[in-house]
Parts: sequence; C-alpha cells; structure tokens
Amino acid sequence: MTATSDTQPGSARAPGPSVADTLRSDSIAPPPPLLEQSYQFLGDAEIPFSRYTDTTFFQSEMEKLWPKSWQWACREEHIPDVGDHYVYDIGKWSVIVVRAEDNVIRAFLNVCSHRGTRILSTEGAGYSQSLTCPFHGWSWDLNGQLTQLPGRWDFPHVSDASHGLDEVSCERWGGFVFINIDPQAATLDNYLDCLPDHFKHFPLEQRRIKLHVEKVLPCNWKAAQEAFMEAYHNVETHNAPNGANAQYDIFGKYVSRFIHTIGSYSPESLADYAGDRWRSPPLTETEQLQALGVTDAAAAEQAEQHTARAVAAAIYREQMSADMGVDLSACSDSLMLDSIEYHLFPNMFFFPGISIPMCYRFRPNGMDTDTCIFDLMLLEPIAEGAEHQEPPEPIKLSIDQSYTEAEGLSWLAPVYDEDTGNLQMQQQGFKTSTRGGVTLGNYQESRIRRVHMTLDEFLDAPVTEA
Repeated sequence: MTATSDTQPGSARAPGPSVADTLRSDSIAPPPPLLEQSYQFLGDAEIPFSRYTDTTFFQSEMEKLWPKSWQWACREEHIPDVGDHYVYDIGKWSVIVVRAEDNVIRAFLNVCSHRGTRILSTEGAGYSQSLTCPFHGWSWDLNGQLTQLPGRWDFPHVSDASHGLDEVSCERWGGFVFINIDPQAATLDNYLDCLPDHFKHFPLEQRRIKLHVEKVLPCNWKAAQEAFMEAYHNVETHNAPNGANAQYDIFGKYVSRFIHTIGSYSPESLADYAGDRWRSPPLTETEQLQALGVTDAAAAEQAEQHTARAVAAAIYREQMSADMGVDLSACSDSLMLDSIEYHLFPNMFFFPGISIPMCYRFRPNGMDTDTCIFDLMLLEPIAEGAEHQEPPEPIKLSIDQSYTEAEGLSWLAPVYDEDTGNLQMQQQGFKTSTRGGVTLGNYQESRIRRVHMTLDEFLDAPVTEA
C-alpha cells in the first residue's frame, strides 16, 4: 500500500509483493516465527542530533544505561574450562567473566577491593586458577572470595567476606554470556522477550565463532548501529535492489527485527527511486541467480523454470551441508538466503540465517562520544553433539583500515566498507546541520525510534521535537 491523504501514519508499505508473500511461496516453508508480523506506529518526531554528539548526554548513558542493561560479554566457548576468564569492557566499566570451581559462570567488576586497581589489564580471554591484583598481590578465588592478603597483620579491619570482589549479574542464552552491573536488574529472561521462543527454531548455542572482527568506527555508537537497522539504504549505498520492501517488526521495547529477501525483489517497490535500475527492464531469474554467485548454465535453466531463489537455496543447502558437516536438507529457503536481523536493546544483533550468520555488538570506544567499537562475529552451525572449537582471536581494525584486510570475510568485506563508509560524514553532519534532528521513516526506520524510546526509559529524558 502506498501513502495517500487518508493513510494512517505508519500504515503505508512499499508496493508490490511483501516479504510474507515471498516466504509463503518458498520451496521449503519458513519456521513460524518468520511469518509473524508485529509493527506499531511510534510517532514521527525528530530525534535531536545532540543525542549523538553531546558529551553530557553521553555521560548520562554511561551512568544510567550501560551499568543497568543486559549485554553479551562473550560466548560460552571463550571460557570452556574452570579457570578460564574473559574481560569485557564497556565505556569506563570493566567486567571479568569466569568459569568458577563449581562450573558456574560468574562475573565480577574488574576492580581490586584494596586500592581500586584493575586486576586484569586487557579485554579478551585468559586463564588463571585465581585472580590476583598486579599492584600489591591481593588475590581472590574464582568465586570472588578474598584468599590472599599480604601483610594481613596490618588490616584487622578487613575480612575475606568484607573484601570479596563485587559480583555482577550473569546469565546465559543462545551460547552467549550476558552481564548486568545493576544488582537490582530484572532477569535476562524478562529482557529477551520473544527471542527464546523464536530461536528455538534456529538455536545459536549450536554454532561456533568462525570469525571475529573488531573495528573502531568514526561515529557515536547509536549512529553506527542504526546504519544496520534498516534496509532502506540498500539501493543507494549498496547499489542493490533488495530491501526496498523489507519487513520491520517491533516485538517489544527491547526486541525488534527486519527481514529482507535475497534472490528475489520487487520492481514495484522501486517505483519512486531515481532512474530505471532493476525496474525497466527488471532483472531476470538468471541475472538474480548470477548475483548470488551461481553461474552454472543448468542452474540458470532451472531458475527460469522455477525461481532463482529456490535454485540458489537448493545449491547452498548442498554445498554448505558438505562444507560444515551439518544436515541442512530441511532448512527453509529464507534461512538459507535471507538477511534476518533481530536487535536486542541496547546494542546487540542476532542473525539466525545460514549464509548470512552474523552477530553484531556496538559499544562506546572508552569515553569517546564520537567513536565506537563494532564487534562482528560469523557464527557457523555445528553438528549435533559436536564440541565447540577454541574461538579465533578477534581481528582488530582501526578506523582507517578496510574490512578487506580481515581475512575470511570474503564477499562481505566490501559490503561492510560500504555500510560504514558514510558514518564519519554523518557524525560531522550532526554537528553542523541547522535542522536540529534526524527525520525517520515511519515504517522502515521504526526500529531506530524504538531504541531511542527505550533509551529514554533508562535516562528519563523524553524524545521531543528538536
């Protein structure tokens, strides 16, 4: 449906077949969660630019958001054995996640209870039978209990109980370990909303980290993640027809989703885009198949008889089943091909797909308002009962480096360069525009607005007209 004078705000959709129409016609049907639709109009007020640039606003986030929201710190395979630990840094905060003697995963502030020194200096995985401060040698067991106090005679006012490490809430879901610094935080299950139910159909705990890339981006953390929350940019940024009729769902104040189809597109959805690209004439099924990297003549003939989407999904199933040692014969076309992206507030993205199997995390780069850290993981399915391999070390890229320098990203590398190539110009534009705020589409950019609304619940700072 296109917008008209009588269209209710937020009810307009791109013309042409919907994502649901495409999924219902697939050769192998999608699991039920992918057919759910859950949109709500959230308003159309501008989002003030100051939310991305103002140091006072950033400081408020640092005090009221990050220590009070659930965030994934690591994967369980980062800490498979007793004594394994992982340091996660978020802004000024640092947390140690450790597998303790009772095989329970615990988390503690990375701060010595003597004079405040950080116990472990760098983010990432390590191993130790205890946690020892490098300054004076105070030491704690893996349950956070003080066990070693050099010169104890001089500290009659200190006991093992009074000076244990400060414990942080720690829970698990989907193979991820989550932390929340707030001792009054609601449980993770309450926060995840529909994710546990949806991801029963595509369990992330049955995956391994194939690749981890960590890159510094030249913009505020919110602007960076918002570049990945809509497919509206696909035509201009990626020179691609897919995404103009993507589906957007808001399942609650913490969870949202988009689905945009690969291997098919709607020429009608491009009706008011500049030029005639992909519209006159539209791409043939063979051309769409070639765009997916399938150039075999027999496959092209099948695509013209059926669809590029069905043929590509079948080829991917066979190839990827063999490559990964996993039976994908019953996997739906949508899971094999599509960009399916769930967002969990404030900064996490989970993709259940097979050929697009990413997880993202966006967080402040220390205490810098204008830069952030983008963690990108590729999660590959593993066979039932198979053990997780040791995760690869993250490939760290600076602001000026290209994703093509991260070996293993393959065809995705130039796509990520395109996705992040506009961010510095956007951050600069925030500071010089006279408009005062970001204008969002009612449907295609509704997920962005939902994030700001939920952020306001943490900050108690309502979104108003700029």
